[in-house]
Amino acid sequence: MTQLGDTASTCATQWKMWLIKVLGVIYFTAVCAAEDVTDTYRNVPPTSPVPEPTTAVYEPPTPSLHLQSTWLEVFPSEKVELYCNMTDSSDWTINWHRNGVQVKNSDPNVTFSAENSILMITEASNTHSGNYSCKGQHKSKSFSTQDSNSLSITVNENKLKPTLSRQPNYNKMFPGETVTFTCRVDIASGWEFLWYHNENEIAASNTDTYMIKAITLSNSGQYHCKAKRGPFYTEKSDPMSLQVSANDPISTISKNPAFDPMYVGEKVTFTCSVDVDSDWKYQWYKDGEELPSSTEKTLIKTLRLSDMGNYSCIATRGATSTAPSEEMLQVYAIPQPFLKPETPWLDVFPTEGVKLSCEMDSSSGWKYIWSKDKQRVEADDTVSFGQDGATLSILSASAKHKGNYTCEGHLQDRSVSSSPSFELSLTVYDEKPRVTLTQYPEYTVMFPEESVFFSCHIIVSSGWEYQWYKDGAQLSQYGNSHNISFVGTKDTGSYTCQVKRGRDMVFKSDHSQAVRLKVEEKRPKPVMTQDPNDKKVYAGETLSFECKVEISSGWEYHWYKDNTTLQVSGSSFKISSASSSNNGNYMCMAKRDKSMYHTEHSDGQNLQISEIPVPSLKLETPWLDVFPTERVNFSCGMEDNWIYTWYKDGKPIHADGTVSTYSDGATLNITSAAISHSGQYSCSGKLNSKTRSVTSHTSPGVTLSVYDTKPKLTLMQNPDYDVMYTEDSVFFSCHINVSSGWEYLWYKNGAQLSQSGNSHNISLQTKDTGSYTCQARRGTDTVFLSDQSQQVVLDVKERPQAKIILLTGWSEVFSTDSLVLQCAVQDSQDTWNYTWSKETEQINQLPSERHTVTPQNDPDQSLYTCQGIRAGRPSYSKHSDSFKTKNLLLKRRVLLSISGCLFFGLIAVLLGCIALRFFRKPAGDEDNPEESNLFLTMAQLKNRSDAPCPLVQYITDASLNDASKEGDENGTVCNETTPLPITTEEDQGNIIITFLTKHDDGCCTSFSVTET
Repeated sequence: MTQLGDTASTCATQWKMWLIKVLGVIYFTAVCAAEDVTDTYRNVPPTSPVPEPTTAVYEPPTPSLHLQSTWLEVFPSEKVELYCNMTDSSDWTINWHRNGVQVKNSDPNVTFSAENSILMITEASNTHSGNYSCKGQHKSKSFSTQDSNSLSITVNENKLKPTLSRQPNYNKMFPGETVTFTCRVDIASGWEFLWYHNENEIAASNTDTYMIKAITLSNSGQYHCKAKRGPFYTEKSDPMSLQVSANDPISTISKNPAFDPMYVGEKVTFTCSVDVDSDWKYQWYKDGEELPSSTEKTLIKTLRLSDMGNYSCIATRGATSTAPSEEMLQVYAIPQPFLKPETPWLDVFPTEGVKLSCEMDSSSGWKYIWSKDKQRVEADDTVSFGQDGATLSILSASAKHKGNYTCEGHLQDRSVSSSPSFELSLTVYDEKPRVTLTQYPEYTVMFPEESVFFSCHIIVSSGWEYQWYKDGAQLSQYGNSHNISFVGTKDTGSYTCQVKRGRDMVFKSDHSQAVRLKVEEKRPKPVMTQDPNDKKVYAGETLSFECKVEISSGWEYHWYKDNTTLQVSGSSFKISSASSSNNGNYMCMAKRDKSMYHTEHSDGQNLQISEIPVPSLKLETPWLDVFPTERVNFSCGMEDNWIYTWYKDGKPIHADGTVSTYSDGATLNITSAAISHSGQYSCSGKLNSKTRSVTSHTSPGVTLSVYDTKPKLTLMQNPDYDVMYTEDSVFFSCHINVSSGWEYLWYKNGAQLSQSGNSHNISLQTKDTGSYTCQARRGTDTVFLSDQSQQVVLDVKERPQAKIILLTGWSEVFSTDSLVLQCAVQDSQDTWNYTWSKETEQINQLPSERHTVTPQNDPDQSLYTCQGIRAGRPSYSKHSDSFKTKNLLLKRRVLLSISGCLFFGLIAVLLGCIALRFFRKPAGDEDNPEESNLFLTMAQLKNRSDAPCPLVQYITDASLNDASKEGDENGTVCNETTPLPITTEEDQGNIIITFLTKHDDGCCTSFSVTET
């Protein structure tokens, strides 16, 4: 049953509370009445009087939760015990909750007491952490108590590791000093501490500190601690080492900078250090005397010469003192550097190495600065400095390194600088020394058992050593000479010498010139040469023979012709003006001038002397008379290997812008002839040799004529009218009256025509109007063109057209048998006479404008044309178109007859109709008397055979028409559907008569007339 909370909160709920109380009293009264009196009052003392039954509301007890174990914060494997206290616990069943969830007894590490009032966690783990509470459930009634107070159990997941510290925490301690270790666990409480030395437990109190008041050497080692609480133990702490020194502490004095010696003006700092930890006090001494006011670890001084001495210090810590430590301080005045050459020579050559050194009389650690002519020397690709600049090395000397050198000393990282050294002068030559190698005797080729002597010379400086080389390999020979007593083939090679000097920086001169020595195995054979070296030598030439031994030198020569000794000495033999008497076979032999050594005889040389030929001059172009700008080619020919010279009028010709020759001059080309080129041309040949002066005779001359100007062309027109007419013919001719070989070109309006030849004939059309010129040319490879002729302008007009006009009119058709034709020239204001032609044959009559055609003069009715003629130009016109006169009158008559018949027939019908209208009586047909018909009807005419058709009779009148001819000429005859064309130029139309029906006798019964 749930306990009510605030019963006085509102008036609305008060009556409910009273009602519940009343019901509760009634309920409990009934229950109590049914219970055993002993059970009801078991807790009442026997001496107490039996209370009077009262009616009261039962309040269930509230359980309280208590920790029976020691700690709420535990570690894995520790035990936790909770007790739930509740009055009248026998009537209640206790339930346990963790974080609001009932704790079951399924966990093997959780157990409960018999009454469930105690919860025991036998071996705690992380799952047991949480807020624990308990609650009572009545065993016989269906209500429970409120939750007890809660207790929070925390189970740390990992084991603890304590932290170990030491005071004082010196790396090294000394016997008699005190040290205290402290072990600290930051989590939870209630710890006991265990101490260990070198893994052995120390019998000490279980407090968190462990003190050793007077340490000894045996206390050295590793210390650690561990904490425990009940059955739970933490891990071991990290070990801490304690080192107890067997020796007393030692103080050490140091100097900064640690330079020795030091120089006046420098600052020095002494530091007193003890080989163990700090907390020391210091006292300084100089030469055994205490320095007042010097109790710091460091001593700082700006040096003077009087500060030189022995410095010491003593350090104390409590009762412990160090042995004194000493440091000697040497203080000097700054010295002057000493400059000296490391290489023996101060006169050097380009590329030679130079080394200078600078040093001080005292100490080391100096750095040096170099100057040349009071300008600082910097390192570059040829100048370098040794360590600290104590040496200056010039790897490859040149003129820029010449000068006076000094050096200064500077102590590295110190403000100590010396004064400059004394000067040292260096001389550098402009070039390397030249080494000369000489050989005696100077033969380049030698023979076995001869001797040779080499010497090497250099004329500048000193200290030279000599090196000898053969084919680039150094020989073991030394000194400035090298002697080979008996040469052999093994001594063949190229010999050079070289000088050197220096040790660390060796300078070598360039090699001397190479002397090539060759030692032959066999006797040499001289080579005899002929100059000129040609099989053909011409008479008058200067000829020489030379005998040469290609091997070595120093030879004397002997000459032979046809095996006969010639009284000639020297290596050459000369014939000044050759002739046939010098023909023969020549050879030579050589002898060494300093020995009796002879060569073999040379090969023989056969000499034949020839006569000089005469050149042949030819004209390569066809004409010797040429015009300005025309090309002329001459050729001059002989045998091969000649160079030709050209002459005009006996004077040499020089090439210019228009005259040129090929490389050998065999052709002379005049690319653009001028009047100055006129003259007689000839040529001569010169042998193509730089060493031979053989010139031929001059060729026969050829005369060239050059006109003053280009040829003039004349273009002629025949007839030469300015205006021409179609059907006219015109003849052009082009004339040039000089030279020959011309071809002609024709142009119209600047465009070339296909016409060739010197004439051009045209049957004119209007398209031939234009400007005509002609031009002449000649030549094939190089074409010469004349200027164009004068222009001839041709104006071609259309010839006027003649036209025939018919003058005979329609009104004269029945009154005349003739036709009058008139001829006129269209679009012309000129006066014309006219000729007439019939069937293309001219009519023999006087020229007349008109022509009459009658049946007498033209029974066949022919085709007529006319043409206009006149005395001026144009002298005639075009023929007119053909005019046909055939059946012209007949056709007009037929048309007029038909038209008249139709007209009067219509009038008669009209009048008859009017008469019948007014005069006819209205009687029957039987009362009307028959009247004779004045005219036959068309039906009657059809049935009659004796009545001819007047129209057919008229048309077929033999006097007017010949049917056979008409059919031949016009191609048509009268039938049912044949139209009659009547065509004249005057009418400009056609009248067509069409017969619609035809009777058996040939008479037309109906027809139609149309005009188009």
